[in-house]
Amino acid sequence: MRATIIDPQKSFRLAWLQSLLAYLESDRLVQRTLLLIRQLLIPLAAIGLFLILWSAGAASVTTSLGQLPGPAQVWDQGVQLYQEHRASREREVAFYQRQEQRNAARLARDPNAEVKIRPYTGSPTFVDQIGTSLVTVATGFLIASLIAIPIGIVCGMSATLYRSINPIIQLFKPVSPLAWLPIVTMVVSAVYVSEDPLFQKSFITSAITVTLCCIWPTIINTTVGVSSIDRDLINVSRVLRLGWLTKTLKIVIPSSVPMMFAGLRLSLGIGWMVLIAAEMLAQNPGLGKFVWDEFQNGSSDSLARIMVAVLVIGALGFILDRAMLMLQRWATWDRNAVLR
Repeated sequence: MRATIIDPQKSFRLAWLQSLLAYLESDRLVQRTLLLIRQLLIPLAAIGLFLILWSAGAASVTTSLGQLPGPAQVWDQGVQLYQEHRASREREVAFYQRQEQRNAARLARDPNAEVKIRPYTGSPTFVDQIGTSLVTVATGFLIASLIAIPIGIVCGMSATLYRSINPIIQLFKPVSPLAWLPIVTMVVSAVYVSEDPLFQKSFITSAITVTLCCIWPTIINTTVGVSSIDRDLINVSRVLRLGWLTKTLKIVIPSSVPMMFAGLRLSLGIGWMVLIAAEMLAQNPGLGKFVWDEFQNGSSDSLARIMVAVLVIGALGFILDRAMLMLQRWATWDRNAVLR
C-alpha cells in the first residue's frame, strides 16, 4: 500500500480558495458592498455632481472682480497659497541662519560681544492664519466650557437657581457676535494695558467674542441633561447618603454626558462660525482677516483665494465636529445615545 504525500502549500491554497468561495457565496459580500456604496460611493458621487454644477455655473457668472472661479482655478490658488507658505518658511530659515552666521563671526572677533536673535517679522501665510484661527476658537471654546458646564450642572440640580438664571440666558443667547464685538473691543482696550503684552489685543477680543457666543448652548444642554436624570439614581444617592460632590461626580456628570456633549458640539460649531466674523472686524490674523484682506485687495485671483478659504473653513468645521463626536463616544457610557 502506497502512502499518499500531501503537499502543505497545495493544501493551504485549497483552503484559502474554499474560504474565498464561501465568502463570495455568503451574504457578507452583499452587506459589505452595500455598506461601501452607502458610505463611500454615494458621498463621492454627490461631491462629483457638486463640482460639475459649480464648474458649469461659475462659467456664466461675472462679477466686478472678474469671472466666478471654478474648481480648477480654486485648486490652482490653493496650491499657490501652499507654495507661498513654503517660500515664507524658507525665507524664515535663511533669516535666522544669517543672524547665526553674523553672531558667530562677531563672537570669533570678540568673545565678550553681546549678540541677540531678532524675531522674524514676515507676513503670516495662509497656513499660519489657519493655525491662528484654530488656536483662537480653541481658546474661546475652552473658556466657555469651563464656565458653562459648572453653571449648567448647578442649574440642573437646583430648579430655583435655574429659574433665576434662565431669563439672563434667554436674554443674551440670541445676541449676534457683531453686537458683542464693539463692547468686547472697548473693554479689552481699557483693561488689557501692558507695555509688553503676552497676547495681542485682537486675539483676546476674538477669543472673548467666541466665548460669549459659545457659552449658552452648553449651559442649556447641560442643564437639560442634569435635570432629566433618572429619579431612581437620585433616590439611590439619597439612600446611600452620598455627599453633594460624590453624587455629582458619580451620578450626575456620567448620566448627563450625552446631553452635555450635544451642547459642546453645538457650541463649537457656533464658535467656529462666529470666529470668522470676529476676526474680520477685530483684524485678528486668522482666516477671517484673510478673507477680508483678499476682498479689499480686489485682484483677479482674490475670488479664487476667498473660495479656498471658504472650503478650508467648511472642512475644518467638519473635522472639529467629527473630533468632538469621537470624544463624546469615548467619554459616554451609552454608545446608543451618541448622535451622528
